[in-house]
Amino acid sequence: MARKKITEALKAGKILVSDGAWGTFMHKKGLKPGECPELWCIERSSDIFNIAQSYIEAGADMIETDSFGGSCFKLAHYGLAERAAEINEAAAGISRRAAGDDKWVIASIGPTGKMLVTEEVTELELYEAFKTQAIAFEKGGADAACIETMSDIEEACQAVKAVKENTKLEVICTFTFEKTVQGEYRTMMGADLVSAMNAVIAAGADIAGANCGNGIERMIEIVSQMRAANKNIPLLVHANAGLPKIEGGKTVFPETPQDMAALAPKLAAAGANIIGGCCGTTPEHIRAIRESLS
Repeated sequence: MARKKITEALKAGKILVSDGAWGTFMHKKGLKPGECPELWCIERSSDIFNIAQSYIEAGADMIETDSFGGSCFKLAHYGLAERAAEINEAAAGISRRAAGDDKWVIASIGPTGKMLVTEEVTELELYEAFKTQAIAFEKGGADAACIETMSDIEEACQAVKAVKENTKLEVICTFTFEKTVQGEYRTMMGADLVSAMNAVIAAGADIAGANCGNGIERMIEIVSQMRAANKNIPLLVHANAGLPKIEGGKTVFPETPQDMAALAPKLAAAGANIIGGCCGTTPEHIRAIRESLS
């Protein structure tokens, strides 16, 4: 039987569980500084499959892809811009195999690193880069594109439009917010959370939300504000395992699987429809969240 769309499954009222961090996992598997993470989809595909499979086995309803930096702009740093379509299709294909027939693949699109405000790039150039990724994801078997860690509203909107206008993929779009000294949540580019959410919904996003930058406790505040502004849009949250600390020269994320699991029901009560993890989270975190929500 064909999978329902994610949005259709959410209409039944069930809280879905997403996956956790990929970069954290890849560093444990030997990813070196300066190495292209996305090239592992070609050269170390079995390791990428293992990461995806680990999250499925932990109880995730959906998994991302090793394609966060898969735009031609990011890949250009490694001399791989011309291989963007190949790499993104491979990324989606690996996660599709791990997800099987009944779980969803939400293919990751991260920021390009290029700035519209400084005229370093044009809207059309961004659109075309995201279009290449989106078409490749669909060929690889993805169900949705997860546009994530965004800070510039216009860049996010170009990504949403590129996916919507060139594929049948569902579109998830999340921003990363920081709490200001005034107590507001804004992106690095100064966008407030309601404006950011409303803009990508208007551009065609099926699911909005927040990822990275905050642990679950702060995500509860963020989701509460988003839900107050929009009662209907499904919301996805990928929270960090707490706010990072430096211990012994290393970045450590302090929240244990049990810590995150304890707050997951409160995040759902605040209005989150899909809950997963970002930096510092592991299959153990996802398994604990799954159990707490069940």
